[in-house]
Amino acid sequence: MTVCNEVHLQTVMKEISNRSATYNFAIEQKYVAGMVLAGTEIKAIRQGKVSFNDSYCLIHDDELWIKSLHIAEYSFGTANNHDPVKDRKLLLNRKEIRKIVSKTKEKGYTIVPLRIFMSESGYAKIEIALAKGKKVHDKRDSIKAKDAERDLKRTLKY
Repeated sequence: MTVCNEVHLQTVMKEISNRSATYNFAIEQKYVAGMVLAGTEIKAIRQGKVSFNDSYCLIHDDELWIKSLHIAEYSFGTANNHDPVKDRKLLLNRKEIRKIVSKTKEKGYTIVPLRIFMSESGYAKIEIALAKGKKVHDKRDSIKAKDAERDLKRTLKY
């Protein structure tokens, strides 16, 4: 019975992606960062209870933080359960943080969270990206490209 439970826990969460990020932003460069989490937070992430609504990254005192990332409270947590919308520290090398700082000082660049996934060693990782905001006509172009790709897949399927 424990083997079945272990297999079930491993297959629950593959990855959680921020679909609106690729729609609203043009992705320039991607980074994979670790996250500083509490015990109940990692359990809630494994259950897939994460929402990227209005979440963003910022740099404060040469540290990278993610704000407004909603990780729902763990259903089996006690009084020691975590706060769902708190600031969480992201772990990157100093060299990568310096690159990100220099790019964000340029006009139009922002740091956007793309997806959360579990690494092979069982740690929660977050993929962030340096991105520029898309204009309305760029969004229309990306919608047209997605529709064309979907139609092509449909025709090849039959």
